[in-house]
Amino acid sequence: MAPTSTLEFDYRQLDDSDVYKLISTVREGIKYSLFQRIADMSPFSTAEWSTYLHLSERTFQRYKKEKRTFDPLQSEKILEITLLYNKGVEVFGDKANYDAWLEATNVALGGIKPKELLDSSFGIGLLRDELIRIEHGVLA
Repeated sequence: MAPTSTLEFDYRQLDDSDVYKLISTVREGIKYSLFQRIADMSPFSTAEWSTYLHLSERTFQRYKKEKRTFDPLQSEKILEITLLYNKGVEVFGDKANYDAWLEATNVALGGIKPKELLDSSFGIGLLRDELIRIEHGVLA
């Protein structure tokens, strides 16, 4: 199956079942317009997104103004966060419950808010593992 372009996927249905589509999207880069649609569905502020993507808010605003495409590393992080977010909504049953979990101090995560871990792939992996435990009823 040939890889498809960034414009051909629905981020709300995005999962990790089509790895080639994800790889193609990362290599191509995510256009700011697609990122904006993703950001609009998420509970994260522009300041939080700039932290997660390791961009200054000023640079982030320039991306918006110039309608730039994110580089592969930033595109990969956007997709990782989107995949995690979609999984969280699925596990919690709705957006509001998952958003509340992201904001709540979590003992199982060392007493921090889950969303504070979204700035690294290791943190995203830790949250993915925690969601899987919750999904299977294994609460620590």
